[in-house]
Amino acid sequence: MNHHIDHPPRHALSLAETLGSLSFEPVPAHLPPRGLSRRSVLASGLLVLAAGLGGTAILAPGWVPSWMANQPVHPPGETGALGHIAPGVAAGHVAPPVAPSPAREITGSGFVIPEQGTRVYSKYEGRVVAVAVTAGDVVVRGQALVVLEDRDARFGLEQAQAGKAAAGLQEVARRIDLLQSETERDRMERLFVSDAVSKQALELARLRQQQAENAAAQARQAVESADIALRMARDRLDEQTVSAPFAGMVTGLSVHVGDTVLARADSVREDQSLLTLTDMDRLAIDADVAEATIATLTQGLGGEAVLDAFPEQPFRVAIRRLAPVASAEKGTVTLRLDLVDPPKGLRPNMAARIRIPITTTGDIAQ
Repeated sequence: MNHHIDHPPRHALSLAETLGSLSFEPVPAHLPPRGLSRRSVLASGLLVLAAGLGGTAILAPGWVPSWMANQPVHPPGETGALGHIAPGVAAGHVAPPVAPSPAREITGSGFVIPEQGTRVYSKYEGRVVAVAVTAGDVVVRGQALVVLEDRDARFGLEQAQAGKAAAGLQEVARRIDLLQSETERDRMERLFVSDAVSKQALELARLRQQQAENAAAQARQAVESADIALRMARDRLDEQTVSAPFAGMVTGLSVHVGDTVLARADSVREDQSLLTLTDMDRLAIDADVAEATIATLTQGLGGEAVLDAFPEQPFRVAIRRLAPVASAEKGTVTLRLDLVDPPKGLRPNMAARIRIPITTTGDIAQ
């Protein structure tokens, strides 16, 4: 029985012999180097050929050697755990921290506030019979705003007038009595000189004259008291017409015809007021800035403000004063700012943003 034995191709045997002839044992240092043999040149060529055939797989995109797979990749400018040292930099050198650039302005936010504004109340209780203004009206000092009706006030005035008249009549009567007593005293003094009357009669006439004088003085005081009562009654009636305490704009109205309002002393809530009056010619801005900037802020420093309602119309402001205390909750301090040529249509409670420029030297720009 014939057995067929497969023999490897000749070129495979040649490659195997060539690879087997390669030695990785180090050459002794005392031996002189040998010249390149023909077999070594052939092995080197085969290795170059193998490297060329496998280069595509080795250098394929995305391929990372296993010994680099777990190494962190650092972006340019950062060092890894071992600390990459840039050329020309000594080992152990620590770069100083980069100082932040100084601020170029102080900024803050706040609101437009009226410097003169008040809630108007009724001095006495009464029913509203007329409201002479509406919200947004401009009024002058003393102008009638609301009219109340109080019958007790009218009755009180009539009673005071009657009391004044009675006191006047009483004063006239006491003055007549005084004149009569003075006449009688003078007559008794003449008779006493001529021994026509006794001294006792003279003393009695003088006593009556003093009593009449005291009664006349009391009558005059009664008239003065009646005058005071009459003025009070008239004042109460006049106060039924509530007038503007100063010139300004009606910025709030909370009363209507037919309402019954309480006296100012009995009004414990703000919503019990009749209306709100604001002087629109005296407006300012209260703005909060970081308390860390307080050392550079002084009275008179200038800046710029812009309102959310008029973002395209910035205008100048100047610090009038700083609040005496800072806000513990917000870490800010409030500035009162004067307005220089603000835009038309400014209203209280409008939101505002401010900025105070700083020069390159760190000082506030004047």
